[in-house]
Amino acid sequence: MLVMVLCLAAVVSPLFALRWPAGLLLNRWRWPLLIWVTLAVQVAAVEVDMPHGLAAILHVLTYVVAVGFLWANRRATGMWIVVAGALSNGVVIALNGGTLPASKAATAAAGIDSDLAFANAGVLENPVLPWLGDVFAWPAPLPLANTFSVGDVLIVVGVWVAAWSGTRRFGAAGAAEATDVAAARTDAERP
Repeated sequence: MLVMVLCLAAVVSPLFALRWPAGLLLNRWRWPLLIWVTLAVQVAAVEVDMPHGLAAILHVLTYVVAVGFLWANRRATGMWIVVAGALSNGVVIALNGGTLPASKAATAAAGIDSDLAFANAGVLENPVLPWLGDVFAWPAPLPLANTFSVGDVLIVVGVWVAAWSGTRRFGAAGAAEATDVAAARTDAERP
């Protein structure tokens, strides 16, 4: 949840600086439904009561779907940073049977119960690539207390880069021109 909130903050942050996120709004995103499917399946894998094996498989598959979206939009500014973070998390999750390994210290600092039936991250006995797992903590009692990984940091940084790329001041002459260019590009691409 922490990563999702930070990504959402990134997307709306230009508005608080009286800028509009032209790079995000004018980009023609390919297969945008994939990112929503990814989020929905991840929530289901973590929140819905199902066999551990099925939840783990669904969790790994969400990264496959997310990488499909990222690959389709690889030319967007900041996307390669997001790709690096998603691949880091996805590979480590796949190598650890569907769970991102978390350090005991990080889970304790975040106040997370490590005995959950299935969690997208958890303390594992002999994790593969543990340093790429959830080794950092946003500690309790802070809101959204949770653990996070190097991959999560890269994802958030990539979304911030994407959100701020091509921002324009509200009312700037360039903003109207950029909108006209985007409309002309859309009209030219119609059959």
